[in-house]
Amino acid sequence: MPDGSPLTFMPAPTRTLDILYVLAAFPVLSETFVSNEIRAMRAAGHRVTPLALASFAGRCQPEDEAFRAETLALGGIGAAQALGFALARPRRLAHATAFLRQQQGISAASLLLAGARVALAARQAGAGHVHAHFAHVAAATAIVGARLAGLPVSFIGHGYDVYGSPSDLAAKLAAADLAIATCEDMAADFRALAPTARVQVVRCGVDPDRFRRPAGMVRRNGRLLAIGRLAEQKGYGVLLQALALLPPERRPVVDAVGEGPLLEALGDQARQLGVSDHMRFLGARDSGWIAEHGPRYLGFVAPYVVCANGDRDTGPMVLKEAMGMELPMVGSALMGMKEMITPESGRLVPPGDAAALAAALAWLATLEEPERRLRGQYGRRHLLGGFTLAGQARQLGAAFASCAAH
Repeated sequence: MPDGSPLTFMPAPTRTLDILYVLAAFPVLSETFVSNEIRAMRAAGHRVTPLALASFAGRCQPEDEAFRAETLALGGIGAAQALGFALARPRRLAHATAFLRQQQGISAASLLLAGARVALAARQAGAGHVHAHFAHVAAATAIVGARLAGLPVSFIGHGYDVYGSPSDLAAKLAAADLAIATCEDMAADFRALAPTARVQVVRCGVDPDRFRRPAGMVRRNGRLLAIGRLAEQKGYGVLLQALALLPPERRPVVDAVGEGPLLEALGDQARQLGVSDHMRFLGARDSGWIAEHGPRYLGFVAPYVVCANGDRDTGPMVLKEAMGMELPMVGSALMGMKEMITPESGRLVPPGDAAALAAALAWLATLEEPERRLRGQYGRRHLLGGFTLAGQARQLGAAFASCAAH
């Protein structure tokens, strides 16, 4: 925000809702924003039933293990029964067929069957609204399923699904009753694609009671923290270049939490640039580790960039966790990060600008402790004003309740 003032959410009270969440896979280690949102919606009094389009046996956060047993599997819903449900409602089938013909990313027969299964699941779960995370196959299936069930439908875009590999996005925006954007820039892009679409910004939030600075004095570990998958959009290559631009005596040590396909390449780059001693790749850590160890760092670094294919981060959760832990921040002036990092809490640099990032790193590493704490405290106030899970759940509840049934 230009004046650095915290965002505030004051949606009107809403009735209790029954919602079917359509997800490509669930629960997923790197998609804690989905599981956290479901918990927040339930805490707000809503009943949420998760449905996964494909089975997923990969890792998840320890606290998300319980979701495995309760998540409905699309393949477990009988095809004959689902198709019979759809064919018995010709007016709804005609409504769904309109979108089936507009989209091109999925074969009409496959999408009809998947949508019929979602419709039957929604009916059996007593759902009054269908919501999908990501604008790929989950959104398409949710739209068809909701139309067959005669229910309102919404979806939320995140990053790769909107900018890296969009599929029939304009058609989905036009067909859904509501599209959720994670930041103002995404909302503007949605409206440009589909001027008649109903679009609302709802920023994904975190639990400020979990990510916080412990009471009393915190002993700093003298390092900076970066969190994110070792992939192009996280900007680790630019971070290494920035470290190399600083003289060794001014060069901070950065702990990078995450795993991914670029680990070997980034290690090679660090050695070639002579900064291996200043970039520590820690591998994956769960959210409990971050909440425990995060407050001890000098600050948080988010050097994210726009990939060659357009993929980018739009509202990184880890930055909000850093705000909760009262860490001053340095990040790229990109998408939702512009709404999170203010002049009072940190510095924004142009994406991909190694020289600007180097100067910001040197600034962040050498802040006097009183200023470090003041900037961290402002960041947390900004979080409480506009990026909490409770606020997110209130906004979503109000948005879903405002959608008209079909």
